[in-house]
Amino acid sequence: MKFQIEKIEAMIYTIQGQRVMVDSDLAKLYGVETKRLKEQVKRNIDRFPPDFLIEPNLSQLADLRSQIATLDQLTSENYVFKHTPYLFTENGVAMLSSVLQSKQAIQVNISIMRTFTKLRSFMALDNSLKDEVGQFKKNTNQLFKIVFERMDNLEDQITPKLPSNRKKIGLRLDRKD
Repeated sequence: MKFQIEKIEAMIYTIQGQRVMVDSDLAKLYGVETKRLKEQVKRNIDRFPPDFLIEPNLSQLADLRSQIATLDQLTSENYVFKHTPYLFTENGVAMLSSVLQSKQAIQVNISIMRTFTKLRSFMALDNSLKDEVGQFKKNTNQLFKIVFERMDNLEDQITPKLPSNRKKIGLRLDRKD
């Protein structure tokens, strides 16, 4: 059973700079109830250190809500989730395969790991492009500085020097008739 990478990508959120997946999304992918997934995690909690499993605080939940497009507009009545979700980092998702031992869990984990790898390569490409654009901008600024300095020098050379005792001609603007 192959899972579409685009479908999985839509289930990956960023919380305080970390890419995470929500327990309910993982439960859907694995074909189990969220409650059962959480039970298995609680039974094997030693396998999930804080960098594998995040139990979000209120600000992290608000950040998560803002990224989930299908949730209703945030109001005082629906501010919190019905149950606080578990958020699994990439390592946490990988650890789930040892906790949920089914063929579907293995296939899902393979697809999720491929998706995380793809996202990491996009991030590396994005960072590389940012560096290249920054270097291009720096080089361009230096080039324009040189061009404008040379134009100023040429202007100084081309502009005729007028004698200081020469009388200027033209209209006087300060005259009031």
